[in-house]
Order: sequence, then structure tokens, then C-alpha cells
Amino acid sequence: MKKIVKHLALLSLVISAVACNKKETPAETPAEVAPATEEVQAPTADAFTVELESNDQMQFNQTEIKVPVGKTISLTLKHTGKMAKEVMGHNFVLLNKGVDMAAFATKAAEAKDNGFVPAGSEADVLAKTDLIGGGESTTVEFTITEAGKYDFLCSFPGHYAMMKGVIIAE
Repeated sequence: MKKIVKHLALLSLVISAVACNKKETPAETPAEVAPATEEVQAPTADAFTVELESNDQMQFNQTEIKVPVGKTISLTLKHTGKMAKEVMGHNFVLLNKGVDMAAFATKAAEAKDNGFVPAGSEADVLAKTDLIGGGESTTVEFTITEAGKYDFLCSFPGHYAMMKGVIIAE
């Protein structure tokens, strides 16, 4: 039995590696066509703006973002890939200091009906975006009132291991 479990684990790793390294190709069927970009909210005039990109290879283009304390942050998440949000959805979830990212991500994986953000986790989450698919964008505004480091992640199941970073508020 242990041998079967080991083989299944190895097989899943190989499949994951192949899927992550798959080259993007143009959409071939209507089901693969990227949806239109969601309307992005215009940031307020005095907001500090941040653009964060995500892709079909489960990556953010930045893993460290510096922001000012006490100023409104307008963060726009853009999904530069082509895959639909049902299979390669991404979001941005900013956690409060001291929140265990792995424990949060485990709970989030079960929260499909809430955009993979666990209900009742308001004290753990400082800001979050909607879940988006290839070609879509979404914006969230928030303010960090205390200097320090704040973890962020994509909470879509299995993504946080590769899609995480830190916001440094100074």
C-alpha cells in the first residue's frame, strides 16, 4: 500500500511540473477564449498605486512590495494568462501580522463559494481582491496603519506555495 501511495505522489508531482511548464498557446476553442477584462476602479487621487501581475504558471511578478504607512494603497491585480478562473484563478489576499499563511491557505482551499477566502476570517485579512481568470483585472484599496511586514498570497487551492510575497509598510 505504501508503494502505491508513493507512486501516486510521484505521478502527481510529474503532472504538476508538466502543467506548470506548459507553454501558452493561443486559444483554440471558444471555451478557452479569455473573458473580457473586468472594469477596474480608478484609484483615488492621492492613492499610492501598485500593479501586480499573475500568470498561468502560478507566479506573481513581484514578491516584495514597499508601500507607505497611512496612505491609501490602490492595488490592481492583472491576470496576464489565458486560462479561465475555474482552473487557474488568482486573487490577492493580504494577511494581518502573525497569521499563519499555510493554515490560512488550507482553510481557504475549502472556501470555493467565498472566492477561496474563508468566511469568518475578517480579522486575518487586511485586503483581498475578487478571483480573476486570464485577461481579467481587479482592484482593491486599503490602508496599512502600522509599519511592518505583511504576507500576501493567492488563495486559490494549491497556489500559495508559489504565489506569495510580502508587503513592507514603511
